[in-house]
Amino acid sequence: MLRLLIPLFVLVLPLAEIAGFILVGRRIGLFPTLSLIVLSGVAGVLLVRIQGFGVLARLRQTGQTGRAPGKELLDAAMILIAGILLIIPGFLTDILGLTLFLPPVRSFLWNRLMRNMVVVDIGGMDAGRRPQTGPQRTIDLDEDDFRRDDRA
Repeated sequence: MLRLLIPLFVLVLPLAEIAGFILVGRRIGLFPTLSLIVLSGVAGVLLVRIQGFGVLARLRQTGQTGRAPGKELLDAAMILIAGILLIIPGFLTDILGLTLFLPPVRSFLWNRLMRNMVVVDIGGMDAGRRPQTGPQRTIDLDEDDFRRDDRA
C-alpha cells in the first residue's frame, strides 16, 4: 500500500503546488507571489539555522547527562525536514514546513512514534565514561559469526 502512495504523492504534489501558485497569483498578483516564494526560502534557511543550533545544544546537554537523545534527534530531523520543505518552492510545502517548526507538533509526533517503539537500554555507558573492555567482557560467537580476513 505504501509503495503505491509514495509515487502518487510525488506526482500529485507538484500539480497541487502549481494550482496553489495559480490561485495565489490570481489573488495577489505575480510579483507578490514570487516575493512570498523567495521569502519562504530565506525564512527556511534562517529558521533551520536558529532552531538547529538550539537543538544541537540540547543534544550536547543530553549526551553529557548520559541520557538517550532520542527526542532531541527526532527534533533535529524534523527541523531539517521543515527547512527543506520551506526551501522547496510552493505554498503547501511551506505550510507543512512551518507546522513542523512548532514544538507542540513535534511533541505530538514524538508521542505518536513512541507508542510504536520499544527502547532498549544496553547499559554500560555512564556520562563521560567509555564502555568496559578487557578480560571481564566476553563476546560469544559461533563459527559462522566470525571470519578472519588477512588480505587487508
